Amino acid sequence: MTLQELLEQFSRRPEKSVPDWMLGYYKRRSISFANGTTDLRTHVCWFQSRNFTIDLRLPVEVLAAPAQASNKLSVADRQTLADYEGWEALCDWHEDTLSWHTVTSLQVNNRWPEPAILKRIGNCMIEFAPSGAYVEDWRLQPSRPGPLIGLRLIEEREAVSGRLRHQGGGLIICGDYATMVLGRANPVDEEQTSTNLRSLVADAHDDSGRLSQLFNFETSVATGSLTEGFTVALSTQPSRLHQSLLALDGFEYDADSDRLTQQFSADGLACVRVFSIDTIEASVSFDPATGFSAEAEQWFKRESLTLNRYTEDII
Repeated sequence: MTLQELLEQFSRRPEKSVPDWMLGYYKRRSISFANGTTDLRTHVCWFQSRNFTIDLRLPVEVLAAPAQASNKLSVADRQTLADYEGWEALCDWHEDTLSWHTVTSLQVNNRWPEPAILKRIGNCMIEFAPSGAYVEDWRLQPSRPGPLIGLRLIEEREAVSGRLRHQGGGLIICGDYATMVLGRANPVDEEQTSTNLRSLVADAHDDSGRLSQLFNFETSVATGSLTEGFTVALSTQPSRLHQSLLALDGFEYDADSDRLTQQFSADGLACVRVFSIDTIEASVSFDPATGFSAEAEQWFKRESLTLNRYTEDII
């Protein structure tokens, strides 16, 4: 069945969840550090399902790696690619703080170890590092009301040979946007995780097998719909740009295991993905407004002549 057909026949909303105001797709507008500097340019995307997060961080286009497969990149471009960031992780919300665990990441070391203290007003979600090292300004991206689908990838295999292609990751669809993480089939050697991906890629030199293992990871962000499909706009795999994020059919629910499987074709081979379910909701409103208290609304109306003088929608 297609994902659209699945939505028509099946729904799931877990009891445990982050607040509704956190759900959806956010892009970072800025990060300001304690030393007084600010970054306005890095592409940073945050997708939030009920109980897990997908995150993507890329350089600006003029400094990005070429849209080629990783095994065709120059040494310098491989180092650029080795600085990309993409990950998926379970999250826990407590009072005003979100923390992450059980991470599937392109990077082999944890670059962002702090939890997030979060507050949202309008379409603006502010994240404070508890240490005071930085503050981030995130903006909810505009979307029509639509599905919220959160699936965590257990594994992806070739159907006939059984060869493992990916393990760990996930898929989040929220309204007009979608994102997917495909983890490495084989984890990086545990004794090397104290270093970083740049060093591992440099040490691999032209070892195609080793480089293939290190770059056997994808985090992609796409736009579209469940009826027309989703097209990749940003990715840790430059060759994936402008391609379809994933097939939207071939899904089947297994009540015994409470899992979804997807049969699909990749590289001319029949493949199967196995997902656990976080949430499947047919319609969620990704509202950019959070509302005023009665007193605040009276103040806003009273002072609107100047308050609204230069206001505009900023995403």
